[in-house]
Amino acid sequence: MLSAALAVGFVVAADAAEIGRECLLSTKTTSLALALKDGSWNVLHYGDRVAGFSDAAALSWNRWTGGNYVQRAPSAYAVYGESAQRGYSFNKWGGLQATHADGCPTTVLVGVKAETVEDAPGAKHVALTMKDASYPFFVVQHFRALETCDVIETWVELRNEEDGAVRLGRMDSFAMGFPLLANAFSFQYVTGQWASEAQLRETPVERGQTVSIGSRSGVRDAWDNNASFMLSVGEAASETSGRVFGGVLCWSGSWGISVQRDQCDFVEVRAGADTSAGAYVLDSGKSIALPKFAFTWSSSGKGQISRNIHRWAREWQMPAGGKLRPVLLNSWEGSYFSFTEKVLHDMMDGVKEMGGELFVLDDGWFGTGKYARDDVHRDKVGLGDWVVNPEKLPNGLVGLSDEAKARGLKFGFWVEPEMVNTNSWLYEAHPDWVIRAKNRPVKVGRGGSQTVLDFSNPAVRENIYGQLDALYSKVPDLSYIKWDANADFYNIGSTYLDAQHQANLPFDYTVGLYDLLAKLRAKYPQVDIQACSSGGGHVDYGFLRYADEFWGSDDSDARERVFIQWGESQFYPACAIAAHVTDVPNHQTKRTTPLKYRFDVAMSARLGFELHPKNMDTNEVAFAKKCVADYKRIRPTVQQGDLYRLVSPYGSSHAALMYANEGATHAVVFLWGLVRGNWSDYVPPIRLDGICGEKTYRVREINVRDGVKHTLADGKRLSGESLKAMGLPVRLRGDYDSAVFELTAE
Repeated sequence: MLSAALAVGFVVAADAAEIGRECLLSTKTTSLALALKDGSWNVLHYGDRVAGFSDAAALSWNRWTGGNYVQRAPSAYAVYGESAQRGYSFNKWGGLQATHADGCPTTVLVGVKAETVEDAPGAKHVALTMKDASYPFFVVQHFRALETCDVIETWVELRNEEDGAVRLGRMDSFAMGFPLLANAFSFQYVTGQWASEAQLRETPVERGQTVSIGSRSGVRDAWDNNASFMLSVGEAASETSGRVFGGVLCWSGSWGISVQRDQCDFVEVRAGADTSAGAYVLDSGKSIALPKFAFTWSSSGKGQISRNIHRWAREWQMPAGGKLRPVLLNSWEGSYFSFTEKVLHDMMDGVKEMGGELFVLDDGWFGTGKYARDDVHRDKVGLGDWVVNPEKLPNGLVGLSDEAKARGLKFGFWVEPEMVNTNSWLYEAHPDWVIRAKNRPVKVGRGGSQTVLDFSNPAVRENIYGQLDALYSKVPDLSYIKWDANADFYNIGSTYLDAQHQANLPFDYTVGLYDLLAKLRAKYPQVDIQACSSGGGHVDYGFLRYADEFWGSDDSDARERVFIQWGESQFYPACAIAAHVTDVPNHQTKRTTPLKYRFDVAMSARLGFELHPKNMDTNEVAFAKKCVADYKRIRPTVQQGDLYRLVSPYGSSHAALMYANEGATHAVVFLWGLVRGNWSDYVPPIRLDGICGEKTYRVREINVRDGVKHTLADGKRLSGESLKAMGLPVRLRGDYDSAVFELTAE
């Protein structure tokens, strides 16, 4: 079925204008030129903006160029099967492999029509309808060019009008061929594991090689790899130079991304939902919308790719990307499961004193009777029973909300709706509602009892929606939900789907999740959502279509977070990255870092706390109040500004980045020491890419503690031209020293 939640951005053509055999989509600095040739849509150009279609056609690749003999067409959407174009041989790859109702495993797409679709201001939207040459099987490819952020969105709708089911062995959202762009390519991505997410990696793509990343968790699908990449075209690009193609797949389920380079330097990029569980069965008369893929281009390095995607996320993808995020305290590391109402009230008092704006109750508040979540049973019971434990919270969630409101704080709480414990009332009533393979025992994870609910089943989604709806409605001032998910698919199987459709489960589960999120978001638009999944498992733009931010990692150690947030910043804006000041020794790494260092790292994203304020002394509270006040002043630039990564933590003893607002009238520079190899490892002046050379700036260091400053330029009025030419001279005094500088145009 075509999911309304999944097909966000899909617009039915209204008063559609034919665009014929030529299509040129341009943004502020980029162009995509497509041409219908021998019945198939070809890519003539994608990259820097061109003056017009005729130029793109005259300068585009052809087989004569370079003397090579590419056997594949540069398709806008490559499929497995024979090419409709004369002279091109059988395509063994492609992003779509469809086995038709009569068993034929190949597809030959022929263009039927091309339409301009009415859309929002600033967007140009075209739909290319294609049909198999021999079967009533239709593919509609959408391209939506977004002018100001230089991003093009694409997605595909498949429609089966054959007499029987079509089996989709591959069903990528993006499968575009690029002929002879360069003689060298390198692929950058982020990978990791629990508590070490978003580690930056880059590898060359050699001739004859396919480089691929992916995830098959089913739930925590951004944990080991993130559904995003940058492809350097030519020599490996830097932050500020080189040609780069970048893209993000908007999908929370299992996925795959690959870049294939053949012996003639033809490159095909593919991204889409994973089908390793088996071919997806698309029944006769049914349609399916594949996930959105957003891509962009830069001829000035990787930093511009990030800024384009960040702007796209804030303006077009996230539900409230332009809204400033609050300073909050989350209760988890401050109390874990051991709390009373009095403990939580004390936390509220503490965060209010430091200038916080929101209190969030984490795990441990729900379940009743033998399945009550408490400090004894901890994470072994209660998931699926979304009712308040009256022994823990005699006054309920609304009582906590009222206490927060009395202190001038907003209120939120933690849930894990995708999961259920086998030790729960829900599981007792519906053991068939979990993901489980037929004739095999139920597999469990965390706590020896956790498993995943089958969200392909509408009855399961309706039950969870009903429970959450009842819960939300009892807290009139509810402001925030932390949505967690701490399990994978431990096997594949659904008691809801019949035998023929079992392999549909991974895709249909994610569609069901989006349906639930969309329904809750529609009824409670004022409730912000944090995407969490064992830390960084839900860091993806599919979930962020419904969420306002994400928890990037359960590792809250400040030094580790420099690397984690550096990796996340490649594709995600600061307003989406939740970063918390926590206690020391750190609960994950046992490392002790200064309070200033912890603030200076967390303030480069969405600042929050995860500790009990009673454990802070008077001087620490006073410093925290000052930092929060400073953060509120710089928050618009940090959360909504353009990011410039100045010094990478990889291969250096320090790291630095800067945010600049629109017009570069305000900028904030963050500098963090890591571990110095020796005393002579000094920090060179920091070159401030992103400020305006024609402006004059007042430089001021903030978050100063004990009077220790890190630049002699503090308080001085300096030209942007000089700051760009000479850099900002700085000094760090140890492994975990840090500094924050504010530049204001005068």
